[in-house]
Amino acid sequence: MSFYSDRPDDLLFDAARKGDVAYINQLITAGIDVNIQNDKGFTPLILAAYDGHQDAAKALLDANADVNVQDVSGNTALMGVSFKGYPEIARLLIERGADLNLQNGNGGTALMFATLFGRNQLVKLLLDNGADTSICDIRGLNALDLAYQQGNEEALQLFNVV
Repeated sequence: MSFYSDRPDDLLFDAARKGDVAYINQLITAGIDVNIQNDKGFTPLILAAYDGHQDAAKALLDANADVNVQDVSGNTALMGVSFKGYPEIARLLIERGADLNLQNGNGGTALMFATLFGRNQLVKLLLDNGADTSICDIRGLNALDLAYQQGNEEALQLFNVV
């Protein structure tokens, strides 16, 4: 059994996942709310960013997508790209006002994700843009602790501790 929906909301989520900028722009022109959230709290921006679609993310931001919306777990588009390793999209989100220090339900931040997963280009970008290194997650660990825990030597250098 296949699922097909022609609801505008579903179509926008699908276009965001695929990075279909032309269709995203068509839906925006038709007046769709770019800040809609699905049952997991994902917005089209979160999906486009997470799937690495920079042009789609830019189109959504140009249409006033809220860069700091958090999904039901508290994750943001910036956290998603910090986990996945998309520095150009992260730069775009930061330029558009992404809050570097928002915390998800476990207290994690974009900097913690980047550090934990060895996305050191993003660690540098986030540090250069003023990410708070003192924030702790629910276990009491900050990004530097995670760098030590992971043996992430490059991140430790970026934190100026080696």
